[in-house]
Amino acid sequence: MSTRASRRLLRAAAVAVVALLLPACAGLPTSGDVAVGLELGESPDDVDVLPVASGPVAGAGPEEIVEGFLEAGITTSDNWATAREFLAPSLQRSWRPSAGVSIDAGAEARTLTSNLADDQVEDAEEAEVEVLLELVASVDDSGEYNGAPGDSSVPFALARDEDGEWRITQAPDGVVIDEARFPNVFEGYSLQWFDAGWSRLVPDMRWFPRRQSPATTVTQALVSGTPADWLDAAVQTAFPADVQLAQDAVLITAQVAEVALTRPAAGLDKTTLARMRTQLQATLKTAGVNVTEVRFSVDGRALDAGVVELSGTTAEPGTLVLKGGAFGRIVGDEIASIPAISAQIQAVPQPIAAIDVATDDATAALQLGDGHVYLVGEETLDELDARPGLVQPSIDPYGYVWSVPAGEPQAVQAIGADVVAHTIATAWPSASSISDLRVAADGARVAAVILVGGQRWVVVASVVRDGSGVPTELGEVRQLVQLSEPSTGLVWLGPDRLAVLTDSATPRLIVQPVGGPGSAETAPSDASAVAGARTPAGVRILDASGRLFAHAGSAWREISEGVSVLATRAGE
Repeated sequence: MSTRASRRLLRAAAVAVVALLLPACAGLPTSGDVAVGLELGESPDDVDVLPVASGPVAGAGPEEIVEGFLEAGITTSDNWATAREFLAPSLQRSWRPSAGVSIDAGAEARTLTSNLADDQVEDAEEAEVEVLLELVASVDDSGEYNGAPGDSSVPFALARDEDGEWRITQAPDGVVIDEARFPNVFEGYSLQWFDAGWSRLVPDMRWFPRRQSPATTVTQALVSGTPADWLDAAVQTAFPADVQLAQDAVLITAQVAEVALTRPAAGLDKTTLARMRTQLQATLKTAGVNVTEVRFSVDGRALDAGVVELSGTTAEPGTLVLKGGAFGRIVGDEIASIPAISAQIQAVPQPIAAIDVATDDATAALQLGDGHVYLVGEETLDELDARPGLVQPSIDPYGYVWSVPAGEPQAVQAIGADVVAHTIATAWPSASSISDLRVAADGARVAAVILVGGQRWVVVASVVRDGSGVPTELGEVRQLVQLSEPSTGLVWLGPDRLAVLTDSATPRLIVQPVGGPGSAETAPSDASAVAGARTPAGVRILDASGRLFAHAGSAWREISEGVSVLATRAGE
């Protein structure tokens, strides 16, 4: 037996086997879109040059063929035609590259082991090669990204073809792509689902092969797909199960997406059609498709589909601070007060530790120096939670203030303006502690930093509500990223990204999409608090001396000083 590797993986324990074979269903989309010329004033999507792999080299041995096959996973054109060149004819027809993606640390971390010694290869007709991958994540056949660090042992069988060249006769479905090049080959798109009340849209990130126009890809995924399992309890789709695309292409003409549907769509009511159009238009917009309208048709006849009005943020954007005894929005060198709450907040006698302002600026959740949580309104200041050891509160779009003791992560409560506490069932069942909790702007998701089995994780879960909008329980917990140091803040940056400020000698700001690979950067020295925004560019960081920082390109720029509290806004 021979072993060849660029870098050996040193493992004391047995290698955990993670199957590359993914569930058999439709799979990741592989066909291209039908495109039309650009209208005057339009510009094509910004698509980088996609990486291209080479086919098999004559005389290559079994291990070289397997290496080349793995490398060819980066070339998605013509349904991974280059990768199929490494396969025997019978496997070329049955192999399903669209079954999913195993994302590993890179070729240098792969170990290949053959059952043939080097001096046996020339006379052999068959061979077996096992590849040990250092996995970091995976993408399933629906495009859902899942961080899955660990080792994976992948077997291959090979045989010589009629020309004496080695070709793969057995291989698992799916492809392998290294983490550095994965974002160049695949791109994340946020499918949009309705919340339980049909009033807000909730993003669900999926990863598909990159192409110039993703209109057909994301439309197929939305119309025929279902929400991610962890999100399913809190969302719904307007598209009935018996309504599908009647054509395999979505045509874009003069910024109008023409979507042909199957005949059951002809019998749908106006409300359902309006929701369908609203849901699809939002999905195409977030995917970067340049459309202003979606038009549905059945058998060539247009359907009369309007749009529905969605609930959203009504308050002015801006940085909210408590500075020099004044609370409000930073406007130049001044603090612009918020009519309903600024005076009440400024009148609070004891020190304020945290402020979370509602989306309509009418109320705010406060945590005072004694750790208790309050709700402040134009003429009210009500104590909501006096339990010891509370984390900073988070107010949701329905006006409920979420509160939980750090040492009792299952004891989450949502308290309304009536000061009635509602216990949230099935909250963080495996956690031993919690340091941060933030409800998303849609009210259908909540993020947290929890400790599970001694490991610190950023997690999300869906929020289940009753018919009145009262939160009742959390859905399945989805782990996003493991932290190596404690956190000092967790915020939302737009609808599908989180930012975590870590507490260490060199603070870091980790930006973590919900359903995708994250990134990290150095935060200002002595960073102590973070505030989110509607976009990543709007993030603000406060240091221990009261200096406030904003992004200036790739650096941090001081924009204010003497700030005692950097406030947050609901859903940010």
